[in-house]
This record gives sequence, C-alpha cells and structure tokens, in this order.
Amino acid sequence: MAIDPTRFATTHFFLLLLTIPMAFSEIRFSEIRNDLRPIIPLDEFGFTHKGRLELSVSQISIFAQNSDPNLSNVGFFLCTRELWIHVFQQLEDGEIDCALKSDLVKKVLTFASLKTLTGGKIDSVYNETDADQYTLLFANCNSGTKVSMDVRSVMYNLDGKGNVRDYLSAGKTVLPRVYFLFSLSYFVLAGLWVYVLYKKRLTVFRIHFFMLAVVILKALNLLCEAEDKSYIKRTGSAHGWDVLFYIFSFLKGITLFTLIVLIGTGWSFLKPYLQDKEKKVLMIVIPLQVIANIAQVVIDETGPFGQDWFTWRQVFLLVDVVCCCAVLFPIVWSIKNLREAAKTDGKAAVNLMKLTLFRQYYIVVICYIYFTRVVFFALETITSYRYLWTSVVASELATLAFYVFTGYKFKPEAHNPYFVIDDEEEEAAAEALKLEDEFEL
Repeated sequence: MAIDPTRFATTHFFLLLLTIPMAFSEIRFSEIRNDLRPIIPLDEFGFTHKGRLELSVSQISIFAQNSDPNLSNVGFFLCTRELWIHVFQQLEDGEIDCALKSDLVKKVLTFASLKTLTGGKIDSVYNETDADQYTLLFANCNSGTKVSMDVRSVMYNLDGKGNVRDYLSAGKTVLPRVYFLFSLSYFVLAGLWVYVLYKKRLTVFRIHFFMLAVVILKALNLLCEAEDKSYIKRTGSAHGWDVLFYIFSFLKGITLFTLIVLIGTGWSFLKPYLQDKEKKVLMIVIPLQVIANIAQVVIDETGPFGQDWFTWRQVFLLVDVVCCCAVLFPIVWSIKNLREAAKTDGKAAVNLMKLTLFRQYYIVVICYIYFTRVVFFALETITSYRYLWTSVVASELATLAFYVFTGYKFKPEAHNPYFVIDDEEEEAAAEALKLEDEFEL
C-alpha cells in the first residue's frame, strides 16, 4: 500500500509531540500564515470539571489551488494525548479521512459558517466538564489548501464558589507558592553564606564570592518565576515578569555552569589561574548557554504552532547536553593531575583528601545533571496532569541539595581539605593512593 507523505509527516510530527511535555496555559496569540500543515498544535491545558475555552479566530484567509475547500473539514478541536494515538489509528485504517470526524475528539468549531474565504472572523466559547489534560489543535483536511489566520485562545478553570478564573493548568496552579518558598530558601542560604564569609574572612577566596552571586541569582530567578506564574494564574498574562525571569534565568545559567567549571579546575583553591584548555571549556560553555537561553525564550513564547518550534526545541536539548558534558572535563583533569602529583610531591595525605573531594564532587555533579534533566523529564511524562507540580518540586529539591553540598564541601576553612597535612595518616594515605582503581571514574 502506498504511503501518503502528508499523513506520514503528520504522524511523525505528533508522535514527537507526544514525547515532549508542554507548559502553555496563559492567554495565547498565534499568527498562522500560508500554512499547509494538516494538523497544527496550538496549546495544552489541564481542565477541571469547570473548564472553559474561549477561541477567537480573525483575519481568516483560505487559498485552495485546485478546487473549493470543504470548510467543514477545517476547524479546531480538543483531544487528550492518550486518545490522539487512537485517532491516528483511525486515520491509518481509513475509518475516517479527517480528525474532525473522529468520535474521540471534541470539536470546538469549524469554518463551515464562513461566508467568505478572506477576512472572516469566528468566536466561540466551549465549556469543558470532563476533567483531563487536553491539547487544542487545528485541522485542515483539504490537501493543498493554505490557511492564514490570527488565533486568540484563552483556557482557564473556574475556581471556588465565586467562579474565579484560574489561567494555570490544573496540575500547575500551586506553582507560584512552590517557587516562592524555594526562593525564600535560597535567600536564607545567601544570608547564611554571607555570615560564613564574614566569620571566615581570613580564609575567603574569590570563588566564595562567586558562589554567593550564584545563590542570589538563583533566588531572584525563582522569585521572578513565582511572580510570573502568579500573574498568569490571576490574569492570564505575565505583566512583564517573564522578561525579568528570562534575564535572571540567563544570568543564573551562565554563572552556575561557570562555577562548576571553576570549582572543577580548582581555581583560587589550588591555583590562581586557568590553563588554556580550561579557558577553552569556558569559551565553549558560555556561548552555548547564550544559545540555550535564546532557544528557551523562543520555545516558551511562540508555542508549537510555529513551524520552527521543534527545531528550537532540539537546539535547546542538544546545547544543554553539550554544556552538561563539557563541565565534567575540568573535574576529570583535576583528578588526573592530583594522581600524578601524588606520585612526586610526597604529600600522600593531602592528595588523598583532594582526590576524595574531587571524586565526590564529580559524582554529585553527574547526579545533579541526571536528576534535573532525565528524572525530571520522566516524572513529567509519567505523572498525572493533576500532579505535574511534583516534578518541579523534585527538581528544585535536587538543585537545592546540590547547592548545599557545594557550599558545605568548599566553604572557607582554615583547615581546608586542600591544605590539611596529617602526619599520622601519611603512611595510611600513601597505601590508599596505591589503589588507583579506587579513584577510577
């Protein structure tokens, strides 16, 4: 049987879409121009039993090359991810020739009421009483037909006796409080760190002030995200807090990766300079973080209706993986250098403590990266839409634990593990260093 290229492309597109969690919920404006795609995803939202979708479509323009389009096969519908797989099966089996005709989707509106193919406008209000997570999609089942339009979609739940609008998805309505509580935690950490720096000011290095900056930027980032989500929850718009969130997210991302690299090299702890290869790592990580943040802004602000959305999503994932791998190299180089130094400088005890510290840090960095990327994604995928906030809590707890571990292990100390020499343990340390397999990565 011959394969329909359009249907194959659509199937591939949506199978990819099903693997990527989306977090769109606020009032969204979508501008679609001369689009030939048979299916266009617009937004995703978790409805309660009192959900509502307000849809306004204007500046509609439909151009068909060969014949008059069937406008009843052009329109918007809601569908869950689970049911969408079955809709695909119906299309593949030939049971239906358009997703709008499936009994598994919830039809919101079609263009059948249009009196003209150019400049039309349609408004619709759809009440959703079946609690679930739905994706709003646009279907154009007329082959070779181009569609242009401006779409304003508003999805919200009516909360409480007063039917107050909640523009955040059912599983994310508690996120403003979650982010605010975590921001307070980091402000408390920053205060404790300032106290430690003051008490140990005679043994403070430049890296300790850099660590303070990272904690403060993380706290401000979470505070702005809490305000961003709070305004979206109440009004459907971020009111400028999203700009501050992106700024602090950009600064936090760059400083955090830079800090991991600097600690991995032993900068200001072991040596006051960076080697050329360590500088090259920073020259790779910093520009990649710039690209990653640009990609994140495009992903968040455009939504999946844009034809380049998946490209930016793949760019973000690739850049993030490269950055996570790059920051591990300085730690590996430091461990290798310490092993070599242990054979020549005769300071077995101090080298053993250094190696142990760097090996612990290497393992913790890998765990942090794995949990905040892989485990977080897995939790978002398998968790019910009502409890999507739990994946955010888990990721933030892992991040907080990483910050606390880094601060505790590398705090300013008169008897820092980098410099302690215990003569009584020198012989035991020398024997331990002979067991090189113990420090294999």
